[in-house]
Amino acid sequence: MCSIARSLELVGERWSLLIIRDALFARVTRFGDFQHNLGIATNVLTARLASFVDSGIMEREGSVDYILTAKGHALAVALIALTEWGDSWASPIEPPILYRHTACDAGAVHAVAVCEKCGVVPAEEITVSIGPGMPAEYLAERRGGTR
Repeated sequence: MCSIARSLELVGERWSLLIIRDALFARVTRFGDFQHNLGIATNVLTARLASFVDSGIMEREGSVDYILTAKGHALAVALIALTEWGDSWASPIEPPILYRHTACDAGAVHAVAVCEKCGVVPAEEITVSIGPGMPAEYLAERRGGTR
């Protein structure tokens, strides 16, 4: 299974991303606040929060708080990227929210692709290659021509 598929297993459902969005950017931690803000059914919210705790994206604090872990906070760039994509390709209006750098309170924050050698690169200049985590059986199938 590729890394995108593994990621989607954990957070690839609409409610999951909205819960994480509220935790990241609105600093929501309480079950009732997630439920109120999102209008999500309590059984769905319970299941999503439990899966986040089980996967290490959130931790329980006390009896009602759900706190993002470093693993959860690391999703911020992915959510910013999805927001920017949605603003450009799925919205007929101007962006409803803008991401800003807290330390300077003025700088706009964007998700961009960065080459460690060249800096920012456009999406059409990005390609993929087989990485060290590629399963040997996949490589054998490719060499044998069965794929």
